Amino acid sequence: MTIIPVRIYSHEQPEGFRLLVDRVWPRGISKVNARLDDWAKTIAPSTELRKWFGHDPEKFPEFQQRYTAELDANPDTPALLALVKAQAAQQSVLLLFGAKDEAHNNAVVLTAYLKEKLAHA
Repeated sequence: MTIIPVRIYSHEQPEGFRLLVDRVWPRGISKVNARLDDWAKTIAPSTELRKWFGHDPEKFPEFQQRYTAELDANPDTPALLALVKAQAAQQSVLLLFGAKDEAHNNAVVLTAYLKEKLAHA
């Protein structure tokens, strides 16, 4: 099972099921160029959490904890798990995000979360 966080602005992107995991549409990307298979905006961090984090690497450990708690409480998480499980059985799943920091963002947290949950499913 391959789940990969990928910056939507990257020129080199692997092939696979393309899932945007940001709540806000990435600036400067047209819907045609995004080539999305799905947009899981309800799975993205809440607006309050996103604004609090502000992509500050110092806050990332607490952001991980808070976002994981949001995922656990989100009624859309089971459907996302089912979708990712079905797609990952056939191809790579690309979790697309817009953040500049490729190591400290919601897609990184979501990738780890999905891998853990699907490993125990």
